[in-house]
Amino acid sequence: MYQIEEPTYFIYLAIIPVLFVLFLLVLWWKKRTQKQFADAHLIQKLSPEQSTFKSFLKIIVVCLGLAFLIIGLANPKMGTKLETVKRQGVDIVFALDVSKSMLAEDIAPSRLDKAKQIITRIIESLGSDRIGIIIYAGNSYPLLPITTDHAAAKMFLQNANPDMVSSQGTAINEAIERGITYFDNDEQTNRFLFIVSDGEDHEENTVSLAEEAKKQGIKIYTIGVGTEKGGPIPIRSNGSVISYKKDNKGEVVITQMKEEVLRAIANEGNGKYINGNKTQETITIIEDLLVKAEKSEFETKQFSDYKDQFQWFIGLGLLFLIIDVLLLEKKTKWVQKLNLFNQK
Repeated sequence: MYQIEEPTYFIYLAIIPVLFVLFLLVLWWKKRTQKQFADAHLIQKLSPEQSTFKSFLKIIVVCLGLAFLIIGLANPKMGTKLETVKRQGVDIVFALDVSKSMLAEDIAPSRLDKAKQIITRIIESLGSDRIGIIIYAGNSYPLLPITTDHAAAKMFLQNANPDMVSSQGTAINEAIERGITYFDNDEQTNRFLFIVSDGEDHEENTVSLAEEAKKQGIKIYTIGVGTEKGGPIPIRSNGSVISYKKDNKGEVVITQMKEEVLRAIANEGNGKYINGNKTQETITIIEDLLVKAEKSEFETKQFSDYKDQFQWFIGLGLLFLIIDVLLLEKKTKWVQKLNLFNQK
């Protein structure tokens, strides 16, 4: 197992193809310029030891040297052993609504972006807690299983969008149903399901499922994003709004946040409804909630004793640059003496 300490340095690898292209342009310019003064046969007579192959070899060596130096700057680290670590925390599953109504911009920058901001900020404030992510619209889908890898959770979260769910709608009941089966530790005393949505629920058995979750020890908290006044659902092309979603009569659809639906779910789920339109207030409420929650001990496996490996790459990079200095562009004499092609 390995880690990269400073991955931003990899951007400098773009220098290598640029350098190679410049070399080819210079080589082409030299050839064209030489042809203006003499033909190829005469040039070969005047500079018999000049080697195009050696020129290519030198630029390849330089590129390899730079590549290894850049990798060294990024500082790869190698994990030497797998350890079982005991941690204390709670299990948290986020059910993110990615239905089309979440694209409404009555809350800036949009309901979906606001929801992602809230979940990301919560993840950043967590300690050893385990997290999982579900996305749903007309159906629910697992986005990330229960894990302690918070960095992976944020990465998967940023990619969540309505196109990932084939069936549109807002089936909160399916999210709750999947959430009930999502927790994989029956000994965990505190299990939280956070539903982040605008509450436009089109199913009738949602509240009863919330009650079933409560019986299984899962507390459901709902976070509402959007306004009761609502807003249209934009249709975009190449990042620009070209129209708004319309109904069968050709009128623009106005989607509203259904706070009462989210309150009912939270009440039946032994949790609480939180208005998510003010990000910082929402984060403070949830942080306080999780800090006070009883932590359960669980085991997780992780690589430890990560050791710096940059010195190997720096060494290889310097070696290739030294080889470049020692490597001349003239043809090698012993190769010429072989006379492989019976040249006179």
